[in-house]
Amino acid sequence: MVQYSLAQSPEVILTVSGKDSAKAREKAMDQLMELMDAGKLPTNLADGFSAQQLIEVKELETDTANDEDAITQAVQVLSNLATLKLKVQESRAEALKVRAQVDILFSDQQVSEEEIARLKEGFKILKNFAQANIRFHEARSKAEQARAVLDQALKSPEA
Repeated sequence: MVQYSLAQSPEVILTVSGKDSAKAREKAMDQLMELMDAGKLPTNLADGFSAQQLIEVKELETDTANDEDAITQAVQVLSNLATLKLKVQESRAEALKVRAQVDILFSDQQVSEEEIARLKEGFKILKNFAQANIRFHEARSKAEQARAVLDQALKSPEA
């Protein structure tokens, strides 16, 4: 369906099936002529008014698509937060054990090559935990907005 209006009378809407085309504009002109003949057109059109002067009325696109995109993005942000939270929880205990061993490097105690090798392996665990923890905290602040988007979307319409 396509709708047309007149610059002189924007309240007049002429609806024609199909898409905007010369044929659709001609059908709209026929409707316009019927309105004029019936005396229902509030405006006198100057001689020479043509189908090309009809203005196509396009409905304003609703924000539905944007709202749906925002909801999808919010769910993805929250899913990412959940994944990061698990990763942080799983690696925290092990990272804390490694962190306790780091103090050996700052003591005057003798340390074996084996202990140093284990410590170097532990640094990978520490690094992974620390990076995941930073990403988790960043994601958590973004997730606050995502949660607000979902809360807004889940509100029931007021009667």
